[in-house]
Amino acid sequence: MLIGVFPLITVGGAVTRSELIARLAAKNPALYHRDIERLVGTILDEIGGALERGDRVELRGFGAFSVRHRKARTGRNPRTGDSVEVAEKKVPFFKMGKGMRERLNR
Repeated sequence: MLIGVFPLITVGGAVTRSELIARLAAKNPALYHRDIERLVGTILDEIGGALERGDRVELRGFGAFSVRHRKARTGRNPRTGDSVEVAEKKVPFFKMGKGMRERLNR
């Protein structure tokens, strides 16, 4: 099922990179497939590069990507129950924008 104004997001499933490219190509027949691939690749590479640098990426009406820091901690191995030291790490985080939230909750 597609969502009204933003038809590239599906409910209950993920859209792969190749599916995104195929949908954009179907909606824009005047553009070459290779140009759409390059465009999607460039956008995703720029978002990834900004996150690597520790920057925040905000797409108005869609959401914001940022990096969260998780402190080192003592975890537990679920199979054996032994304590395991988990190192400090950085993880990507996405916060949905107000416009997207409103479209999803109609």
